[in-house]
Amino acid sequence: MNLILWRHAEAEDHHNDMLRKLTEKGCQQAKLIAEWLRTHLPKENYRVFTSEAIRTQQTASYLKQPLTIEPLLNPDTYPQDLTVLLQQHARANTLIWVGHQPWIGQFCSFLLNGVWLPQQYWSFKKSAFWWFEISFFNHRPCARLKVVLHPSILK
Repeated sequence: MNLILWRHAEAEDHHNDMLRKLTEKGCQQAKLIAEWLRTHLPKENYRVFTSEAIRTQQTASYLKQPLTIEPLLNPDTYPQDLTVLLQQHARANTLIWVGHQPWIGQFCSFLLNGVWLPQQYWSFKKSAFWWFEISFFNHRPCARLKVVLHPSILK
């Protein structure tokens, strides 16, 4: 299976974190990444999941695919819970999770290291994505990194 972890694009400041919307720059970032993904994703069999935050839904909307809102992808999620979500969709061809730091970086660290290391995470720039090829061994995900891309490369 393919798993794409996509951090939301740049968002405005707002007193309610879940209501933050994309800035003009954020819209451009999301559009660039979505265009690249659409040309490289399988034409069928991919699902897009976002957190409940407005900025993740706006980021993912540029893919022009139906979105599934998943509370486990919210900013305050406990990243170890994401292995269960991944196992629930183990038969999927491609999953795109649009989410937040720090869990997105912590989950990348887990996928790349194979263990949970306290306080360790990989830095994710806004609107960047990491694309992994995932297999399962004894119900544990084994990952191979395929692509890391930030919209500044696509300008």
